[in-house]
Amino acid sequence: MINPFEIIETINMIDKENLDIRTITMGISLKSCVDPDVDKACEKIYNKITAYAKDLVRVGEEIEEQYGIPIINKRISVTPVSCIIEALEEPSIEKCLKVAKTLDAAAKAVRVNFIGGYSALVHKGCTPGEKLLIESIPEVLANTEIVCSSVNVGTTKAGINMDAVAEMGRVIKKAAELTKETGGFACAKLVVFCNAVEDNPFMAGAFLGEAKAIA
Repeated sequence: MINPFEIIETINMIDKENLDIRTITMGISLKSCVDPDVDKACEKIYNKITAYAKDLVRVGEEIEEQYGIPIINKRISVTPVSCIIEALEEPSIEKCLKVAKTLDAAAKAVRVNFIGGYSALVHKGCTPGEKLLIESIPEVLANTEIVCSSVNVGTTKAGINMDAVAEMGRVIKKAAELTKETGGFACAKLVVFCNAVEDNPFMAGAFLGEAKAIA
């Protein structure tokens, strides 16, 4: 049985101690959206995100109302977008930006705060698609609003990809330069990892683990 003291304690935690749920995050696999045609890939990405996450914010708001505890952010994480870039026919920075803007538009359509997963896991080396994704990060973060990016450059088991470390230094500098009018805000949407946790839900480094395929 809940006693009066526990009720008062909970009320005080919400009213005076700012108790809240920091975020809820939905993971969505984009592996089924792979296509050599960038327009078809973007269409699949937009349709899947807006279909799967259409009720995320509404349900979050219902939970807030039911329990009286605010949920500060509603977010989406997707499988590393490098898998989409890798499959494109003649991939380019422009195509990378188109994919990223699709993520941005889909996330805004379902009213979430952020979408993470513009990511690459390169601790064992970089494929051409992963190199291109990394190169595109400054432009992507400067030209989208709620897309977040991450790159895993090392693990205890595999070691550190020093080429990727050097490149990420240049990427961070360029991202800051491109958004200097907003205090280098692009860098606030970018994480460089060692030992990235699979299925990391925390922005800006959020991505859905590749081993977890949700529909």
